Amino acid sequence: MNIIADTHTHTIASTHAYSTLQEMIHASAQRKLYAIAITDHGRSMPGAPGQWYFENMKVIPRFMEGVLVLRGQETNIIDTDGNIDLEPDCVGKLDWIVASIHEEAFRCENPTVEAVTNAWMNITKNPQVHVIGHSGTKEYEYDFETVIPEFGRTGKLVELNEGSFIGRKKSIPNCKKIMELCKKHSVPIILNSDSHISATVGCFEHSLELLKELDFPEELVVNASVDRFHAYLKEYSVVKNDPVFQSKSWRAK
Repeated sequence: MNIIADTHTHTIASTHAYSTLQEMIHASAQRKLYAIAITDHGRSMPGAPGQWYFENMKVIPRFMEGVLVLRGQETNIIDTDGNIDLEPDCVGKLDWIVASIHEEAFRCENPTVEAVTNAWMNITKNPQVHVIGHSGTKEYEYDFETVIPEFGRTGKLVELNEGSFIGRKKSIPNCKKIMELCKKHSVPIILNSDSHISATVGCFEHSLELLKELDFPEELVVNASVDRFHAYLKEYSVVKNDPVFQSKSWRAK
């Protein structure tokens, strides 16, 4: 399986990451990726960039080194009602939104399965969100059987996060359960590196191994095909309104 896009990455603008935006894009070009999304953390994460950083992402060329660049954010789910910290002035301006739960930003003293399920169910109603970020985190388990079909029904891509195999190992059994349910319910997924340094952009070794173990259907992996990836962008992302996207050159590779 050939993964053509990495749509969850961080730059030094997220101050616990270690490579510049251009270094991340260069790495994606070296690995012959079709696209990369730059998704630095929303404001509730300690060390996150400010609002102007996201508002000014419009200056980033749509293509750099032959790679399609999506301007995005990893927004934080901040409560059990599924509210997120995406700045109102950024709504409709960013191409790609990953929604995740992080301990540093999630305001819930007792994250029960019911409470976290409610948060994710409300996220399914948010048209700004494209990707369900690393939702296998053990501390924030939810009713997978109930919620995952809703992710599919509402066009949310369920992420298999390569970083979870390295930094969130306790979540691996949940990641496997989630992938099994995505297969069962034909819910599209996306493989992402969650890279915080250019050396790991486009690296999906553990994720691909899990999909192979599960005999996961390639047609459900949105970023395993340029055409499937295009189709998703055309249906759900604001990129479709970009003049460059509408031109013949957007399919540069």
